[in-house]
Amino acid sequence: MQKLETGKTAKINFTKSYKNKKQLEKILLFSVAVILATFWLLPLLWIVSTAFKPESDVIDPIVRWIPKRVTLDNFRIIFSDKENAPILRWFFNSLFIALSHTILILLFDSLAAFAYARLKFKYKETIYWTMMATMMIPGVINFIPAYVIVDKLGWIDTPAAMIFPGLGGVFGVFLLRQFFEGIPKDLDEAALIDGASYFTIYFRIILPLSKPALMTLAVFTFMGNWNDFLWPILVTNDAANRTLPAGLAIFQGTYIHNYGILMAGALISAVPPILLFLLGQKYFVKGIALSGLKE
Repeated sequence: MQKLETGKTAKINFTKSYKNKKQLEKILLFSVAVILATFWLLPLLWIVSTAFKPESDVIDPIVRWIPKRVTLDNFRIIFSDKENAPILRWFFNSLFIALSHTILILLFDSLAAFAYARLKFKYKETIYWTMMATMMIPGVINFIPAYVIVDKLGWIDTPAAMIFPGLGGVFGVFLLRQFFEGIPKDLDEAALIDGASYFTIYFRIILPLSKPALMTLAVFTFMGNWNDFLWPILVTNDAANRTLPAGLAIFQGTYIHNYGILMAGALISAVPPILLFLLGQKYFVKGIALSGLKE
C-alpha cells in the first residue's frame, strides 16, 4: 500500500514538473517574441512620430516618442511639391506595377506548380530540381542581361520593365508545389472519371483549396516588388516613371536635411505592405504552416 502511494506521489510530482517546464518554455518563447516584435516596431513607431513633428522638434536633442506638437505640414509639402516629388504618381506607379506583377506570378507559378505536382512527364524531377538550383544564384547577377533584354524590347522607362523580368523566379513554384502535393490526389481521379480536364481540375479543385498558399505567395511577391529599389532605378530615366521607393531616393536628395518630410514619405511607402499583411494574415500563417507538409 505504501509503495502504491509512493508511486502515485512520484507520478503527481513528475506531472507537475512537466507542466512547470512547459509553462517555462512558453514564457521564454513569448518573451523572445516580445523582444523581437519590439525591435521591429521601434523604428516604425519612430517613423510615425517623426512624420508628424515640425522640423524644430525633429532636431531637438531630447528624444520624444510623442510629439509635443502634431503637424501635417510634412505631408502637405510632399503632396504639393509635384515638380520635385510627384509622390502620388510614384504611389500609383508602384501600386499598378506591384499588383500586375503579383497577379502574373500567381498565374504562371500556379500553372507550373500544378504541372510538377500533378502531371507525369519525362525528366520532370530533373527539370524541377535544376530550376530550384537557380535559387542559389544572387539576383543581381542577372541585372546586366536583364537590362540588355529590356533595352532591346524598348521597355526602358515603362512599367513593363518592372513587371515582366521578375516573372521567371522559381520560389513561387516551389511553395505552391509543396502545397499542391498535400491535396489528396483522389479528388483528381474522381474528377477525371467524371470527364473533367486537367484545366478544370486546376481551376475548380486545386486553386480553391490553395487559398492559403496563394495568399502567402501574393504577400511575398507584392512586398518584394513594392520595396524593390535598385532595379527601378536602373530601368527608369524619367523621375515621373519611377516607383515610390526609387522616387524617394530623389526625394531624399531634395530634402536631405528635412527628416520630417523624409519620414512622411517613408510612412506612405510602408502603409500598403502593412495593410496587405494584416488583411491576409490568417491565410499567410496557414500557408506557411501547411506548405511544408505532405499527405
